[in-house]
Amino acid sequence: MGPERIRIGVLGSGHLGRIHVQQLLNVPAFDVVGTFDPHPEKRAAITSEFGVPGFDSAEELLAQVDAIDIVTPTVAHHRLAKQALEMGLHAFIEKPVTVTVEEAEDLLRAASARGCVVQVGHVERFNPAFQAALPFFGEPMFIEGHRLAQWNPRGTDVSVVLDLMIHDIDLILHVVNSPVRSVQASGVAVVSDTPDICNARIAFANGCVANLTASRISLKNMRKSRFFQRDAYIAVDMLDKVAEVVRMRPVEGEADPFAVTIDLGEGKGKREISFEKPAVPAINAIREELASFAESIRSGNPPRVTLSEATEALRTALAVLQSMDSQNS
Repeated sequence: MGPERIRIGVLGSGHLGRIHVQQLLNVPAFDVVGTFDPHPEKRAAITSEFGVPGFDSAEELLAQVDAIDIVTPTVAHHRLAKQALEMGLHAFIEKPVTVTVEEAEDLLRAASARGCVVQVGHVERFNPAFQAALPFFGEPMFIEGHRLAQWNPRGTDVSVVLDLMIHDIDLILHVVNSPVRSVQASGVAVVSDTPDICNARIAFANGCVANLTASRISLKNMRKSRFFQRDAYIAVDMLDKVAEVVRMRPVEGEADPFAVTIDLGEGKGKREISFEKPAVPAINAIREELASFAESIRSGNPPRVTLSEATEALRTALAVLQSMDSQNS
């Protein structure tokens, strides 16, 4: 069993770093020791708002904690996480986990060597609408996802694939229990220097196909996924926190006159259609993922988003980028 109270620090004091500090302070298992950011004014802002000390270097902070929350630009993830893991610290790393698959695999080796817990911030796994839909998934064979965002200059240091689409890539890899067979994608840079809108078709070895669209130049925000499987359709609205399940079952005997039924034709019988909206609890997904990180440290159980899973999400996202490059060349 891990420590009763876990000393944790936060590397990165930007927009998301501030949110992480706020939520960590609401997870009873954690004692927030401090933050580090190379910009003193950002550290000072966190200290002023939350009373959390700002440290003068990452090394100074790492020496004082049991675990570290890395919320820096992606380019720094590997260096900081490797340093923490070699010190035997547990690490929470924001998505995308690293810049390259090789960097992620290097962290896998370092974590294994020291027995450290590493969780990656694929926060949509903890979205309450997705959690409410999880019990209804069987074997989806067609998935459609739309993740559209209004323009925001923050985050444009990476393409829309690594900024937005990787959320949905992680979700479908989690739901579809089959290896990725092929990836086809197209996209275009409209405002920034990297693609701002992308459509990807990801095919799996079991025949499932996922069609994903991500845009950061839309007029409205949307985060919707639809899953089609034998005798069921599941819709998840991760922005409005709503899940809907439509299921069909064979009608035995006389059909309920008040039920919605369809006749499949001669000799094929009838199906009764049921509509269900599972209850979606009002929870904060970031707080939930950080609390689950604490639970993994305490129990020694694998985190709910493992470093291996995040590596596969990155691998698939980079395949999407590679396909886009080949389409545009």
